[in-house]
Amino acid sequence: MFGTIVNAAAILAGGIIGLIIHKKTPDRLIKIAFQGIGLFTVTLGIMMAIKVDNILFMIFSIILGGVCGELLRIDMALDRLGERLKKMSRSESSNFSEGMVTAFLLYCMGSMTVLGAIEEGLGSYPNLLLAKSVLDGISAIALTSTLGVGVLFSIIPLIVFQGGLTLFAELVQVYLTETVISEISATGGLLLLGLGISILEIKKIKTVNMIPALLFAVVFALFL
Repeated sequence: MFGTIVNAAAILAGGIIGLIIHKKTPDRLIKIAFQGIGLFTVTLGIMMAIKVDNILFMIFSIILGGVCGELLRIDMALDRLGERLKKMSRSESSNFSEGMVTAFLLYCMGSMTVLGAIEEGLGSYPNLLLAKSVLDGISAIALTSTLGVGVLFSIIPLIVFQGGLTLFAELVQVYLTETVISEISATGGLLLLGLGISILEIKKIKTVNMIPALLFAVVFALFL
């Protein structure tokens, strides 16, 4: 969990800097920066998704994961969490939940998250997560300056998800083959692609409800 704790601290540090910048930045500059984040997210998602080993696994993972997420109403649960945190922080941000969820997906759907959490879960020094912390800290400056204080609170679901992945890797390390890791990463890339499309306001996609797709990717890679 050391790598995840450092990661969260880096996001907090970068986010505080971003908040300071946010107050002094004109709306037109915030808008163009937000569009840049959207383009980057789409590009990253495509780069990860095209590395899939079995495209049918990814398709069925996304479909089944999306259906499960919709039935579980994951988006509504995160929105409620966001509203509670917003009240606790006494923030007046109109896009608090959006900032938290968007930042969480960006920080946790990348291949460095999966590989880094697995690396630490297997007992190695968390080099990947520490490198990711530097990148996330820098990106937190841009994200917070465009999306506001909600980005800072993305560390709560990040700790749960990334820390949980580390513990999960520790328990099932025997089954974490290269194929399993590849399928998780590729499916995460498809989720990032959906997030980028939403950020660019091309089409609103409930990306957060598709998170269970990562579990289906593991199941398909292990048993099929």
